Amino acid sequence: MAGTVQCLGYKAFGLQILSEFALPELPRTDHPGRIGSLSVVEGRLAERWEAIPKITPNLGIAAHEVMFMVKGTAIFSIQNGSTITVSPAAGADPDSIRLFILGSCMGVVLMQKGILALHGSSLVLDNKAYALVGRSGAGKSTLASYLMDQGHLLVSDDVIPVLVHNGHPLAVPGYPQQKLWQQSLDYLGMNSSAYRPLFQRETKFAVPVHDRFQSEPLPLAGIFELSVVQDGPVAVEAISGLDRLHTLYNHTYQKALVDPMGVREWHFGLLASFVNRLPMYRLTRPEQGFSAPQQTEKIMETIMPKVKEMNL
Repeated sequence: MAGTVQCLGYKAFGLQILSEFALPELPRTDHPGRIGSLSVVEGRLAERWEAIPKITPNLGIAAHEVMFMVKGTAIFSIQNGSTITVSPAAGADPDSIRLFILGSCMGVVLMQKGILALHGSSLVLDNKAYALVGRSGAGKSTLASYLMDQGHLLVSDDVIPVLVHNGHPLAVPGYPQQKLWQQSLDYLGMNSSAYRPLFQRETKFAVPVHDRFQSEPLPLAGIFELSVVQDGPVAVEAISGLDRLHTLYNHTYQKALVDPMGVREWHFGLLASFVNRLPMYRLTRPEQGFSAPQQTEKIMETIMPKVKEMNL
């Protein structure tokens, strides 16, 4: 249920979010967002849900609205990139509702606003933003957390908004929290008892990173696609040709909605406008073991200029 009927102002994803639901993960703000404003309200959606044309049993799309239902949690409506309406199920877990507001709903909001969102983690490396993308289980959040332990700041976890101006991409901060699986915590020597599960009976945990967060946008200077192989060393190779466009498409957040929402032409045009300006690499690691230190070494070797030592 909503924490209060009073709207509180929060900041995330370049948005000022005015929410009837408490969103304690987010920094508070009273100022307009770089991308605009968003309202999150509680409302009755049963009739609208019945009426909207269905793409799947749990997803409906109309001209300016996307609705989806999560059984036992809520019905969600996202309209015009400006309003999220939530109709909670009886006895729904507030943590679960919040997870969908800050994830799936935000992905739709950004798409409705004409903002590209990539699925991955973004960090500050060499004073610029770099994105780590890859399939589920590729180790994005684990590597990001290790990089943060080395002093690099987090820009965004899971959803990376990308503003594109004249072919130049800019990574917009999400909010100061990571989501890490139990195995990742174990690898990184972190005790899960110190963190809150994302929702009941979940083995993925919310890890606050307020002191290691980049709160202002930065130029997006490159993308590393994480890939897992059964065996072999950690390796980096450049992604070239049409594979670069495919990489951006494959790691677009909520890419399954591009066609149903009728935004394929916009999406392709936006990707094409900057794809050739952005270095992309495939970072391969072995399936077994903890290789974040070796991956970090390869990343830094790739992005840092080579400096020849001079013996004086």
